[in-house]
Amino acid sequence: MSVSTVATDQSVCAPLPVLGRDVTVPLVTGGEVTYAALDYAASAPALQRVWDDVAAYAPYYGSVHRGAGYLSQLSTDLFENSRVAVAEFLGCRDDDQVVFTRSTTDSLNLLAAALPAGCQVFVFETEHHASLLPWKDARVTCLDAPRTRGEAVRTLERALADREPYGPALVCVTGASNVTGELWPVRELAAAAHAHGARIVLDAAQLAPHHPVSVRDLDVDWVAFSGHKLYAPFGSGVLAGRADWLREAEPYLAGGGASRKVARRADGGVDVEWHTTAARHEAGSPNVIGVYAIASACKALTEAGFDGLVAREQYLIGKVCEGLAEVPEVKVLSLFGDDASPRPAGAAPTRVGVVSFVVRGWNSSHFAAALSAEYGIGVRDGLFCAHPLVRTLLGGDPQEAGECGAPDGGTTSLNAIRVSFGAGTPDEHVDRFVRAVKELVRDGARWNYRTEDGRCVPDRG
Repeated sequence: MSVSTVATDQSVCAPLPVLGRDVTVPLVTGGEVTYAALDYAASAPALQRVWDDVAAYAPYYGSVHRGAGYLSQLSTDLFENSRVAVAEFLGCRDDDQVVFTRSTTDSLNLLAAALPAGCQVFVFETEHHASLLPWKDARVTCLDAPRTRGEAVRTLERALADREPYGPALVCVTGASNVTGELWPVRELAAAAHAHGARIVLDAAQLAPHHPVSVRDLDVDWVAFSGHKLYAPFGSGVLAGRADWLREAEPYLAGGGASRKVARRADGGVDVEWHTTAARHEAGSPNVIGVYAIASACKALTEAGFDGLVAREQYLIGKVCEGLAEVPEVKVLSLFGDDASPRPAGAAPTRVGVVSFVVRGWNSSHFAAALSAEYGIGVRDGLFCAHPLVRTLLGGDPQEAGECGAPDGGTTSLNAIRVSFGAGTPDEHVDRFVRAVKELVRDGARWNYRTEDGRCVPDRG
């Protein structure tokens, strides 16, 4: 099925307005061009709606909680109402907690600090470092990369069946790969975890900006995501889910806001009674702007309608993958071997707007640098903070230490190029990217490049 067929078969909405859509950048070959931001998987641009909401609130910014002034009370209401909005966006259960953090990484480190004693953690080697690395104080079982979704479920079931029958256990899994964009069978993995007495946390950093995420429907125990990937790049993140482990753990940070009562003891020490609500892990002055931005983005995406957003994203995925398939030198990376062609109307998507690839005869950093310098296209190259996964996909040893950036020389390396897009991406950016890939492969770069501080950059003499 062609891209044009998908476009007419589905209700494809227009891109949502984002900041930076009219920014121009210089080209090394002369002139300027509108910047094509195709690195959404790293940080998505701010939605215009989010920026407008934040700008409207900014003059009323005040301290949160316990302030007697009008602006403090307004800001407190806004902060707590944002918590409600995020809970609704995530389909949380009535007794779930929504804790505001700095990012997905921060959220999962918070959960890692709240694990009960003796907890065993199960994680696939395919995870982003944010969900692969925080469990250093737990007993970790790292599972091999599965090659089908069914194998992922079976691998987890076997590992859980072999674990010690008593004691707490946690499964950590991504919702959508930040390398391949492929969707994981979250609901099935959650069922497997619960069948063996384990809990599960969903890393939704790459899923939440593209698809609806419901804690209740997926039956996960926690979900974590970042504002800067959800069109709200103001330094906040979310950990939402079951309250008991969070309530029983020591506060993630000790300080004001997390404490209910503090009294000095006769021996010179201090007695503290900590909050049992989400505030327990939100010590310090909260990032009100960041939290409000996340809530605004949640509302904007919900109001836009995920059906239309998903349909349009599948249309763009089809454009990218069909274009890359026409270049024999290009190899698209896939863990599950998904057919990357456009999905027919009504078919369930298999990936989000993230596509990684390598180009035969090119170093990935060189190729990405040429896309930027000669075409005004921003992509990402390297190992994408998922070193074991990328090395597995490129035929390397997943246990080998990896390093991102340009090598000192040569045209091959275990690095890849990643193009990613979302609700704010116009067709022209994707069309320009496909055209640029074809021209670079056919004609080569029009400029000379060199390695500087580990990056491939244009040689300006």
